[in-house]
Amino acid sequence: MIKKVFLTPFQKFVKIQSFSGILLLLTTIIALVWANSSFGNVYRELWQYDIGIVTDSFEFKKPLILWINDGLMAIFFFLIGLEIKRELLIGELNSMKKIAFPLVGALGGMLVPVIFFLVLNQNPETTKGWGIPMATDIAFSLAVLNVLGKRVPLSLKIFLTAFAIVDDIGAVLVIALFYSGTINISLLLVALGMLAVLYVFSFKGFYSKYMFFFFGTVIWFLFLNSGIHPTVAGILMAFSVPIRQKIDTTTFLIQLENVYKDIKNASVLQKPILSKEQIRHIDDLEDWAAQFQSPLQKLEHNLHGWVAYFIIPIFALANAGVLIDSSEYLDTALVTNIVICLVLGKGIGISSVVMLAKKIKLIEIPSDISFKQILGVSFLAGIGFTMAIFIASLAFASSPEFIDSAKIGILIGSFISAVIGYLILRMDSKKAQA
Repeated sequence: MIKKVFLTPFQKFVKIQSFSGILLLLTTIIALVWANSSFGNVYRELWQYDIGIVTDSFEFKKPLILWINDGLMAIFFFLIGLEIKRELLIGELNSMKKIAFPLVGALGGMLVPVIFFLVLNQNPETTKGWGIPMATDIAFSLAVLNVLGKRVPLSLKIFLTAFAIVDDIGAVLVIALFYSGTINISLLLVALGMLAVLYVFSFKGFYSKYMFFFFGTVIWFLFLNSGIHPTVAGILMAFSVPIRQKIDTTTFLIQLENVYKDIKNASVLQKPILSKEQIRHIDDLEDWAAQFQSPLQKLEHNLHGWVAYFIIPIFALANAGVLIDSSEYLDTALVTNIVICLVLGKGIGISSVVMLAKKIKLIEIPSDISFKQILGVSFLAGIGFTMAIFIASLAFASSPEFIDSAKIGILIGSFISAVIGYLILRMDSKKAQA
């Protein structure tokens, strides 16, 4: 029973991410077909359409694609921040013993592809794309892993999720440190001051969704105009959300019994509406339920569907539509470099570093995970997609002629990584069953 209760939330998470991966694939195909069809000009004009607020004294307009990449993706990063905080406090990253295995894998998966990129890159103008092959797309990779069903152990899925989260931490740091613009210190200090206020409230256990929304909007705007990419604000905001409940389960159950008795004894109107007593007791029930829920857990639960089924597919639709036939603008060296970094950099980097760490007894690998499974998951980690495309758009913001080449490299590299990873895991599971 304990095992079932513990694993069910994770299994639900895997299910959401797997279906999100299918949506990602569909929206990517739609974007590619649309961008290369006779309606390709409509595709490009749509995402460049300016939307915003314009008054006599104030103007704030941005192309639609930037509202997605700077706005909606800030929510995506906010969710990542919630997941990171939860994992660090009570999850798979809350002790050195738990974090060692995925941490070593993530370090190999970040450093080796970057080294590959810098060694293979011959064009100084494309050097700033070194961060592209660092991160793993958890939705796509879990979707491929989930196709194998019970052929792979749950511990392997947990490992993939954990090191993808560590990857995300690394990617966020890279974005904050290397892919932000000229910094406006005064605006940044104001934003950090507001964040400090939220952190103090969080430490005291106080949380108000209305205050949080107001502060979050202002902090996002300040980061946007300070030169630090606004998605970083999403991560920092997530760490200000309290994780602990105000009341424990025993207290909640006692209050639930009291409210039940109160509602049972309250007067009932002969009309299809509640009496004043019933309304008061229902309000009490809502108050106790709000105190019983973890603010972080509730936000994470509410956002998962929106991010998985709306934000990420919209991001893919807006960013994956590259012109395949634009050979005159295609930088084949950049395409090849990214493909090699995603496929071999991840595949070799993760598996070799993990096995080296095991050999020197730095980590312990669960007994139900084989070397071939680690190798297969290492190649699946080469599915960079969402984060890789996002970093590419930041890396080449001042050199847009390289963006399509980078995206083509990401698409090809992610596809090859998915196929190789799937085949390795599939063949390993067949041998295990034989």
